[in-house]
Amino acid sequence: MKIAYPRPVEPKEIEPPDPPMVPFAVAGIVVWAVLGLALLPMHGWLSRHGHMNWFWTCVSGFLWGFVGLAVMIRHDRHRRVRRGEPPA
Repeated sequence: MKIAYPRPVEPKEIEPPDPPMVPFAVAGIVVWAVLGLALLPMHGWLSRHGHMNWFWTCVSGFLWGFVGLAVMIRHDRHRRVRRGEPPA
């Protein structure tokens, strides 16, 4: 007696998600700015206790966020070209 096994199903090719990245960069800039502004009223306490690096980390995160924003704008532009969409 011959047993008929079902044929293996070919897996569908799954595309990875490719959302626009600019909103993530803008959100990061906003988060660093809000955290830095929240620490600004505590400037005296931070400096007295040696924790000014928290504030300067927020400032550097805010400033580096603009570099990331430029990179993400370029990434999104290249993604549109790859997909054949007209650049915005």
